[in-house]
Amino acid sequence: MSEPRRPNLDGLTEAARTAAAGAREPPPVHLWHPAFCGDIDMRIAADGTWYYLGSPIGRLPLVKLFASILRRDPERYVLVTPVERVGIAVEDAPFVAVEMAVAGEAPSRTLSFRTNVDDWTVAGPDHPLRFEAGASDGLKPYVHVRAGLWARVSRALFYDLVAMGETRAVDGVDMFGVASGGSFFAMAPAHEIGGAD
Repeated sequence: MSEPRRPNLDGLTEAARTAAAGAREPPPVHLWHPAFCGDIDMRIAADGTWYYLGSPIGRLPLVKLFASILRRDPERYVLVTPVERVGIAVEDAPFVAVEMAVAGEAPSRTLSFRTNVDDWTVAGPDHPLRFEAGASDGLKPYVHVRAGLWARVSRALFYDLVAMGETRAVDGVDMFGVASGGSFFAMAPAHEIGGAD
């Protein structure tokens, strides 16, 4: 029985370029199931910076290429091509939402988010917002980008979400949250939010 190939950044980069060549959409990573080749010394920090061998990857096109082949498997985050699958470390969420576009007014408002790798997603039933209690920094907001991959919404954009917030009854409880794409995303019970309408 042959051993799995050892992860190699150059080979991974070339395979990713081949897989993404000419594609307008992200590569179909959900269809690829090559053997697991082990972990590679790559990490996505909580602020969205990608590191390889402890140094930041400074070339945005390369980061975007790797982001296009990122997948969330049940046990780990992986970079996957048709020929290899390698594990990487993710400190929080793999992406950061750095820009928001608002169209319309509640209740028909839509909120679109641009990530640090220039993907756009519209918050709604298929791309929900979620809000988690942080250990020391209050609520941490996230938006679903694709296939189990989330973007943490930047603190500045979170303040914009709070400014658009409203109170609605959810299962008989008044909840403070924000509407987008025909859905209401609760942040917290209204009584916990000072000054909520």
